[in-house]
Amino acid sequence: MGRVQFADYAKVYVAGGNGGAGAVHFRREKYVPRGGPDGGDGGAGGDVILRGNQQLNTLLDLRYRKYVNAGEGQRGESSKRKGKDGEDEVLETPLGCVIYDAETKERLGEITEHEQEIVVAEGGKGGLGNWHFRSSTNQTPHHAQDGEEGESRAIEIELKLIADVGLVGFPNAGKSTLLSAMSGAEPKIDSYPFTTLQPNLGVVSMPDYRTFVMADIPGIIEEAHEGRGLGIQFLRHIERNNVLLFMISSQQDIAYEYEALLDELRAYRSDLLDKPRILAVTKMDLQENYELDPEKKVDLDIPTVEISAATNYHIDELKEIIWEQIQTVESSREDPEKNTG
Repeated sequence: MGRVQFADYAKVYVAGGNGGAGAVHFRREKYVPRGGPDGGDGGAGGDVILRGNQQLNTLLDLRYRKYVNAGEGQRGESSKRKGKDGEDEVLETPLGCVIYDAETKERLGEITEHEQEIVVAEGGKGGLGNWHFRSSTNQTPHHAQDGEEGESRAIEIELKLIADVGLVGFPNAGKSTLLSAMSGAEPKIDSYPFTTLQPNLGVVSMPDYRTFVMADIPGIIEEAHEGRGLGIQFLRHIERNNVLLFMISSQQDIAYEYEALLDELRAYRSDLLDKPRILAVTKMDLQENYELDPEKKVDLDIPTVEISAATNYHIDELKEIIWEQIQTVESSREDPEKNTG
């Protein structure tokens, strides 16, 4: 897969349609000399609805739709016929979106399932036609209700990235290079910290039609959980990944960096440490004969693989390990008993 242009935030002004007015009308039939009121009700205004779509993974489309208005309800008609309801306006979003009222910051909901719907601006009710207002003292009411105005507000949509595997590492651990080597995605790659200013997604293809989604997320820094730099953005996205692939350069103190990364996740949200972890020691092409110095080797209780994205060293092996971990997560979801103990 090529590069996915990523957008994880959108602000949209939404307005439900106004309700249609009720009708003022009296029966006009040849053999009914004094026909009573028969004005119908106005139609309801359409709603603005967000709907989850598992095929989407970015808010890019909504970036170009600043104003979204649902259809207006039609006026009521004679013979107590109700006016036509306004058309709903449906905006499709990726799974993992959290929706807020832009002004009050009230959390309106979260899209987590395919075809789940959240109404973000309700249409107005249609007005009652004059036949509702007949009475023994007023048999020819000459008034009907106006329709109600539709709800309008500005909403903010924030996408918390959902990917099968998220790359966790300090800047320059080689995350963008690995994503590019494994998926064909084209993230910006430089030898400076923070070249990944927004998440990049890549779909990794394997034999037997297997695929998984990998996310390269802005590089973590120590004290990221305190909001330094881009760190807090990183942590917001990592919540949604099923498997965490820790990446540490073979040129660094591997044990120290691994503990520092764990500390950052723990300080932000300790349950992130419940996710399956894999350690990839990167840039092995910079080590003589692709061999790690004995004092740098670590003995951890997680799968560990030494790789080089630049030369594809052990990349296929890493793909298989990731795949196994993803399958473990999915099977434990299907059978919670497997996940106990």
